[in-house]
Amino acid sequence: MGLRNAEQEILRRLESKTLDAQLRQILVAGLNCSPFEADAVIDAAQEVYFPFLEQHGEALSRPGQVTLVAVAADEPAGKSVADCAKCNVSLTLHRGAEDDRLLAQKGPLGFRRERIPELCQQALSQGALLTREDLAWRIFMVGLRTLSRDLAWLRENDQRPLPLRSTVHDIGPVLSHRVEVVQLALAGKTMTEICDIMRHSPEAVANYLGTFTRCAQLAREGFQSGQIAFVLRRGQGLVERYLKLVEQCKNDKLQSYQLDELLGVGRAAGEKKLPGGVHGR
Repeated sequence: MGLRNAEQEILRRLESKTLDAQLRQILVAGLNCSPFEADAVIDAAQEVYFPFLEQHGEALSRPGQVTLVAVAADEPAGKSVADCAKCNVSLTLHRGAEDDRLLAQKGPLGFRRERIPELCQQALSQGALLTREDLAWRIFMVGLRTLSRDLAWLRENDQRPLPLRSTVHDIGPVLSHRVEVVQLALAGKTMTEICDIMRHSPEAVANYLGTFTRCAQLAREGFQSGQIAFVLRRGQGLVERYLKLVEQCKNDKLQSYQLDELLGVGRAAGEKKLPGGVHGR
């Protein structure tokens, strides 16, 4: 046995979180392709589509945003990063004048420690969990030791939730976290109240409620949990928890009313933005 090379292991994990690796994982796990066949498909796709996209594509990110590939939040701990499902997340790293003032007053150190919790929540609201390597090497461009010191400081001085893949030991905390947001909405709490209680942004709460609403819509159309998970590209465990909440609503007038309100909002948003598509990813 050779000695472990920690830096090489990190590089391999980062390499497995690219668009090519994301497509390769889908081809191998979803279509039963061999790794060789998957690589051949990726090469062909790049040859056919990339020249067209480079000529006609438009920038999808706003100024201050960074887009990266991260591990899906529903993937259990202990599973190799290379084998995990991935998703693309768009994170607002620099918010404009507000962050200019923050950098001027507190420097890069204060800027990182202020932005890390919100960036982690942004990723989670889009269905992913960031890693230390993501934050260090692909967002803030610092060393892992520097980032580790930031995380240690946040654990001692900041009460905001910090959902990182390394701190979520099993699927339970992630599921419970999202289910709690939905339970608050079904209890009649407003968006502002939910954000205050959960210490989340309105965008994050809206994403959680959007996924729940879409689950409820598909369930009413006769879809089973496995089908809903496939359509929404979410973990089946999360879908089944959401469907249990839908069932509970049948025995509670307040929850039933709030569910109908959410479904009404979901249908209106779907008609305007995503006709026939998936809402609330």
